[in-house]
Amino acid sequence: VFKTLSPHTKLIGVEPLGAPSMSTSLRKMENTFLPRIDKFVDGAAVQKVGDLNFEICQHTLDAMLTVEEGRICELMLEMYNKEAIVLEPAAALSIAGLDAFGDDLKSKRVVCLISGSNNDISRTSEVQERAILYKGLKHYFLVKFPQRPGALREFIAEVLGPQDDIVYFQYIKRNSRERGAAVVGIELKAKEQIDPLQRKIRDLGYFDRYLNESEILYSVLT
Repeated sequence: VFKTLSPHTKLIGVEPLGAPSMSTSLRKMENTFLPRIDKFVDGAAVQKVGDLNFEICQHTLDAMLTVEEGRICELMLEMYNKEAIVLEPAAALSIAGLDAFGDDLKSKRVVCLISGSNNDISRTSEVQERAILYKGLKHYFLVKFPQRPGALREFIAEVLGPQDDIVYFQYIKRNSRERGAAVVGIELKAKEQIDPLQRKIRDLGYFDRYLNESEILYSVLT
């Protein structure tokens, strides 16, 4: 209808970065099955789009965008806190897609479909976690922790900045070892603080693994 009655109107599709089935299909010019996807945005995460949907999008879309799941979570929280609008992850896709255009949207009329408030309240903690990870404010480390009294106090004093906060700590003391593995989650006030933090953890001999970069270790250990 738009292409017929308003051909100058641009139609932009948006889907989650972890499930780019339509983007992949449009790029390959054939409907493509994805063997593995992130199902977090459950209303829009499919391994293969419908054949009719693909055909329609192939002939009508001006662009197809992908948005990180963390940005979707951030936007869900913003819309709830600032606008009192409850969005499910798929409903936040269209607004999140605006980030790709920036100032190019000035003086233009834009319509974002945000249909869908089917959000499970039990997922709120996961939404918050994904949003803060996306902002670069929460970081998880596997550290080699000294097994002696006062070790945690030393770690806090030597490694953490005045505004850093430990939000997760998992440690089992084993008396037969000099050092034991501990999982530490640290929340920062600004994402730029991560490089100095990592340097201190490495220089002081605590570092073992940075879990944010390993999806498997992160999901298992946290």
